[in-house]
Amino acid sequence: MRERAATAAVAAGLVQHEKWLWGLCYRMTGSSADADDLVQDTFVRAMERPPARTDEPIGPWLLRVATNLGRDALRKRRRRRYVGPWLPSAIDTEEIAPLEIPGEGGTEGRYDVLESVSFAFLLALEVLTPNQRAVLVLRDVMDRSVRETAEALGMSEANVKVVHHRARAALAPYEEQREQGRPLQETAKLAGVALERFLGALAAGDEAALMEILASGADSWADGGGEYLASRIIVAGAPRVARMFLGLTKKGTPIARFELRNVNGVPALVAERPPAHATEAPRFVMSCDVDREGKIVRIYTVLATGKLTHVARLAA
Repeated sequence: MRERAATAAVAAGLVQHEKWLWGLCYRMTGSSADADDLVQDTFVRAMERPPARTDEPIGPWLLRVATNLGRDALRKRRRRRYVGPWLPSAIDTEEIAPLEIPGEGGTEGRYDVLESVSFAFLLALEVLTPNQRAVLVLRDVMDRSVRETAEALGMSEANVKVVHHRARAALAPYEEQREQGRPLQETAKLAGVALERFLGALAAGDEAALMEILASGADSWADGGGEYLASRIIVAGAPRVARMFLGLTKKGTPIARFELRNVNGVPALVAERPPAHATEAPRFVMSCDVDREGKIVRIYTVLATGKLTHVARLAA
């Protein structure tokens, strides 16, 4: 009877907390596929070995299990060799409800819902150790207190404070750029305008117009995951970036369908095409970061199939 009650309580808790658990796991790993697996693994563990107390909220217990599974997944991923630049998975953010965070902690969240799933932020987190990332995500994104974070990670509160301090120090370059930029919503609008201008100049084959849109130190990251043709290095400098995209446009199969959609918190091009050969990606997502003047400083292109599972297909 007690076991049946425990199972029922766990099942109800899983349904209630599924969305924010996914959001936690995605921010921990930057991978939608890993987030899917981690939520399922958390559910399996909860059903097989439910918490002993059924009269207490299950949220903290699920948080602990999911965060520790996330740390393990991050360690495993970093031991694997990756072909070319690594980018986070692209995710639709037209509807942000699945990513919202229940605020139960003792601090004000440093990073809001959309900033914490942006490519710039998720890439910045890659410099952190798995422990540092877990602490920073719990403290500064999930808005958990020192005590809650310590309990979730099996650390002392003093250790949490030390790791948190080191994590913030490691993110200093990101914080400096963040403080020099515009508010997030304004930056997203500028990025959308810049992307549309970039795509228009690209369609016209106008290199001079491309150079006007790109900051001098602009770079381009393309993630084909070793599956599709993509640059295996980060292409740096406005002239090289412009020439590369002009060359790809001339040689590649024309886009059949496209849509500008909100992806990872910013306007992005979602495109589909019938590939001419097996190494050409049938789908891709392109977005950009901009500086205060609205010039493009970085272009992200995600082509790997496994990185696009949470971006809806275009209507035929």
